[in-house]
Amino acid sequence: MKAFVTHNGLVAPMDRANIDTDMIIPKQFLKSIKRSGFGPNLFDEMRYLDEGIPGADCSNRPLNKDFVLNQPRYKGASILLARQNFGCGSSREHAPWALDDFGFRAVIAPSFADIFFNNCFKNGILPIVLKDKEVDILFEQNFAKEGYSLQIDLEKQVVTTPSGESFSFEVDPFRKHCLLNGLDDIGLTLEHADSIKAYEAKRQQSAPWLFDGVK
Repeated sequence: MKAFVTHNGLVAPMDRANIDTDMIIPKQFLKSIKRSGFGPNLFDEMRYLDEGIPGADCSNRPLNKDFVLNQPRYKGASILLARQNFGCGSSREHAPWALDDFGFRAVIAPSFADIFFNNCFKNGILPIVLKDKEVDILFEQNFAKEGYSLQIDLEKQVVTTPSGESFSFEVDPFRKHCLLNGLDDIGLTLEHADSIKAYEAKRQQSAPWLFDGVK
């Protein structure tokens, strides 16, 4: 998993509350369990004018020019600014996979659905909760200035605007440790690889019959 320490990125505004996971990545694209390849279908129903078909080439599909991610000023955005209850709906982990594959490293909103919030941390995306009035300020500044970017410092737990205004956010210490060090569940387990190997070797001596046929 990619570590997250600091990030300076262009901001794309999703000015709509209750964006659910089916909007983020529609159900027909959930057939794969690979973590990559979902970016072209992120926000598929809002992003394109035709019906999304799994495995289809998206490069020639008709675009909804009014959709934020199709507007030239937001090309290359890596921070998503959203409204209340972002990521509600089903628990599909494909939602953060699609955001990550598109290139988003952080999502800022006043609130998130719990399961989506947890899944973001497990996939290298930082979900940041700010107060409603603070999010309003970021939306206003974003709409007013093309090329609007934010600096995010996870260690200090601060979001900084181009003018130098800062907003602090809370993050669980364990989740912070995992993101700072790029550790998902597998990475956390592998931190104890030597202890696991030592236990397996000891167990093989005390109960060899359990390892018959195991190479």
